[in-house]
Amino acid sequence: MTLSDSLSGDSKIATSRRALLRALTIAPVAASAIGSPWGGALAALHKHYEDEPAKIERTKEGRSMSRFRYHNAERWMTTLEADFLIEPRHAKEALHQAGFVTQQALCAYLLDMGFSDAWNARHIKQDVAKALAYANACGFAHDCPDMARLAAVLSPYWKWGYHYHDWEEDRPRTGGFIPATITPLVRALVDRVHDVTGHPRPKGCQRRSQEARS
Repeated sequence: MTLSDSLSGDSKIATSRRALLRALTIAPVAASAIGSPWGGALAALHKHYEDEPAKIERTKEGRSMSRFRYHNAERWMTTLEADFLIEPRHAKEALHQAGFVTQQALCAYLLDMGFSDAWNARHIKQDVAKALAYANACGFAHDCPDMARLAAVLSPYWKWGYHYHDWEEDRPRTGGFIPATITPLVRALVDRVHDVTGHPRPKGCQRRSQEARS
């Protein structure tokens, strides 16, 4: 498959997703996730994580919060892409930053889908792998094995902001990730959120994101 084929496929997925969300908006405001097109996948995750069932309720407030979270992810992404975090010795700092950015981006997607901020706060918290699983279960379609592996390493991302001594056996492991491999994966995920939600990029981030991909 060529890159153009891949981009075309992503575009079709994003377009069909937006059409479906328009239909959900026309339908009754609140609907159980079990009755959604992704009900089976979400029910399986609820059971796996022992979470209370989410309700899909798309509102203007949720859309606004989604945009705020996405913009937050983009703004903090600039720190992750900064030169001072590029050295391999800064892997822990980069992982902590990546965890926050990824969590904000994925919660932006879930909010746009109709998950409530309160549900995310109770059940997603700082678990990036869990957020990615829920997002992919309801149409995010970001099936990147390396991103899935990074999400597992990141979760929960608070651990990367804590100082561990080298002799501590329970210190988290980087999984071999370094800033040079972390940043492109997180950038691709944030771009995916931008593409499927249709949120505009924050002022000043358009050029920087293009430069980061060049």
